[in-house]
Amino acid sequence: MSNDAASVPTTPASATAPDEAVPPRRFSGVLASVAHVEGWMTPAQARWLWDRASVLRPPATVVEIGSYRGRSAIVLASAAASGVQVVAIDPHGGNDRGPQQIKAVPEEGQRDNEAFNANLAAAGVADRVHHVRRPSQEALDAVEGPIDLLYIDGAHRYAPARDDIRRWGDRVADGGTLLIHDSFSSVGVTLAIMATLFFSGRFRYLGRTTSMTAYRCERLDLADRGR
Repeated sequence: MSNDAASVPTTPASATAPDEAVPPRRFSGVLASVAHVEGWMTPAQARWLWDRASVLRPPATVVEIGSYRGRSAIVLASAAASGVQVVAIDPHGGNDRGPQQIKAVPEEGQRDNEAFNANLAAAGVADRVHHVRRPSQEALDAVEGPIDLLYIDGAHRYAPARDDIRRWGDRVADGGTLLIHDSFSSVGVTLAIMATLFFSGRFRYLGRTTSMTAYRCERLDLADRGR
């Protein structure tokens, strides 16, 4: 795997031509609007989410696993065209709120949920995001059909991270994109990627921006796996 990529290629089957892919809102304005929203997503990572979501057209589906207080969900929903389904999956249970937080504190989870809803409303995208308040492995039936853009920023422990990549990754459409946060900043996520994607026959590594990695779903020959 190489260390850096200048940008993520945008070539899923559901994408439109560049002159048709201009979203109704500008990235700079949306980035400024989420500056006050708590979270760990950097501006460069937000740009990757924006670029991937902005080229999708109905009936495409965007799924994010791990929403915290809405920072990434706002970017995705602001970038996606009207009619593109945006699903945010987070139980807001007060556990796995960050790379080092595991123990559940229900009161904190409820505060996260209230902040999430308030932040989406303030950004004007509350009606664009379908929030599934369940653990990711209990929410597989909440999304129908293939996924065009999957963003994983859920539990950072090995087993749940592996299950998110494996089970939700199986739902990504050919030509679709998988983005994973904390790929190199949380050992559990790194090990999960090694176990599921290093020699995958379905996902081609595209590059990284800091700790976020990108993959495209395509059928790989044996010689291409692990590159």
